[in-house]
Amino acid sequence: MTTPIAIVGAGLGGLALARVLHIHGIAATVYELDASPEARTQGGMLDIHDYNGQVALRAAGLHEEFRRIVHPGGEAMRVLDKHGTVHADEADEGDRGRPEVDRGDLRRMLLGSLPAGTVHWGSKVAGVRALGGGRHELSFADGSTTGTELLVGADGAWSRIRPLLSGARPAYAGMSFVEAYLHDADTRHPGPARTVGGGMLFALGPGNGFLAHRETDGSLHIYIAVTKPAEWIDTPDLEPALLAEFHDWAPEFRALITEADGPLVPRTINALPIEHRWERVPGVTLLGDAAHLMSPFAGEGANLAMLDGAELGQAVAAHPGDIEAALTAYEQKLFPRSAAAAAEAARNLELCFDERAPHSLLDQFRVYDLTGQE
Repeated sequence: MTTPIAIVGAGLGGLALARVLHIHGIAATVYELDASPEARTQGGMLDIHDYNGQVALRAAGLHEEFRRIVHPGGEAMRVLDKHGTVHADEADEGDRGRPEVDRGDLRRMLLGSLPAGTVHWGSKVAGVRALGGGRHELSFADGSTTGTELLVGADGAWSRIRPLLSGARPAYAGMSFVEAYLHDADTRHPGPARTVGGGMLFALGPGNGFLAHRETDGSLHIYIAVTKPAEWIDTPDLEPALLAEFHDWAPEFRALITEADGPLVPRTINALPIEHRWERVPGVTLLGDAAHLMSPFAGEGANLAMLDGAELGQAVAAHPGDIEAALTAYEQKLFPRSAAAAAEAARNLELCFDERAPHSLLDQFRVYDLTGQE
């Protein structure tokens, strides 16, 4: 079997690429490991920026649909210190350019915009090899294979496609998240609901803290941040270990741990080198986390993935019959953009949890306000 354009990974970036190609009359096939669109949860809230994520959605012809799934009030933000002192409490006035949406809703919107059969579910890539002349062959766990003239790795942090281009692997960033949910928060968890507020919470101290969102279903999605060696996250019973880490924090924050519904889920934070790039290899490229995995502290991962997908689709459409010209044009813009965002993410991780936390973050917000940045 031959697929002219093969996209590995049905995340936001791969789907944005498939959609932009589709509206330009170019067929593509997306190969996804998950067995179905609902095989697993897709994470929590995303702020979609007007200078990249929304640009991608406009290129995909989906901006109006996107506006219909925005979470009203989701841009509200509170910044507290470890003692519970409130240093910022901003309402969502709808004018900040970063509206919040549920990641699952956004993915469903992108999936719904594609022709039936575009995504091949349950397609686990077992191997990939170059065939020469810019062509590649994908082999799958079920024994099937497909050849392709353009191979795009949109398959995330541990990409199977990246080794064709780069020997880089993600490295531990020195911090981990422990993820928790509190369901039906206003009724079942009124204290944590008041602490988080209507949108985003930053509760920060030196070396650790809490980041939280109120979800569209009324639940609270909590990320408990700890600066620990990577192996610490494998602690068998995380609740007492976390309570020991936050023993000197105000009780309202410790309640975000003790009132969690369901298991506490560990998530290490990993990143590729800030200046990650590769030499042009015929017939293959990367987008999203496969190309530029970074810490979440610039809020750019999903936004950049969609912009990567949209710009790659536009480049292919602008260079009919010349894949190498399209990939060269795409990567010339990709590399400096992703390096700048990765550097910002690394800086923000440090300032969020430095010895002055949360004041360094508040100072950064003031700089953004003065310069007109978000």
